[in-house]
Amino acid sequence: MKILFNKYEGTGNDFILIRNSPPVISHSDSILITRLCDRRFGIGADGLILVEECDGYDFGMFYFNSDGSPGEMCGNGARCSAHFAMRNFAGFRDLTFMTGDGPHTARHRGGDLIEVSLSDVTGVRETPDGLFANTGVPHLVVFTDNNEDTDMISFGQPLRYSERYAPEGVNVNLVTVSDESLNVRTYERGVEDETLSCGTGVTASAIAAALAGKIVTSEPRVTVRGGTLYVRFRLTDRGASEIFLTGPATFVFSGEIEI
Repeated sequence: MKILFNKYEGTGNDFILIRNSPPVISHSDSILITRLCDRRFGIGADGLILVEECDGYDFGMFYFNSDGSPGEMCGNGARCSAHFAMRNFAGFRDLTFMTGDGPHTARHRGGDLIEVSLSDVTGVRETPDGLFANTGVPHLVVFTDNNEDTDMISFGQPLRYSERYAPEGVNVNLVTVSDESLNVRTYERGVEDETLSCGTGVTASAIAAALAGKIVTSEPRVTVRGGTLYVRFRLTDRGASEIFLTGPATFVFSGEIEI
């Protein structure tokens, strides 16, 4: 059977998007999802997103890492999913959509810029390694004076698999702060490598930086290896609300593949 797919990227974080209504891919088919994400034997991507009908919302977004494991939320993937929906069936208007961590909104900000809301963050806490925050998925934020020369696999992998964050594991962000702006590098669980960008990681890093007193602004500019993102939020006690992530969601190509 042939299926249609779209390839998207958000600041270098790339995804396969498939309109899965009616269903053509089972959420439990991790072998197929892994094969499609394989950069040598498939289409190639950091993750796969199924866009489906969802009662009461413009669409439902179901995200899977490149190893086939599901993820409750993906910030860059959410922006790409919203652009896909706007471009293909919903029109360029304000949208509501559902993910594994709850409802979200999306707004077209012109060009390929998409703003999405993120769920409130609570319970940010210090660990011996850094600050832990859940922005839909778990993140560890570690601050350093210079993150440019770090081998992120060697740095991130032991923390990702640390017993301290078991059994779910944790995504690991290495963050440098300068002049109210952040530079973030992320080792992502499920991809098991550094990605060029991680939207939920950028958001966790911005909130952690504000809570730690490293920035004053609640609208920081964040540089990642794949480009620039913007986070907006309102600080609360050990967390944040009214959280929005803005950045590019870029259609790359579409095609068919035999499954």
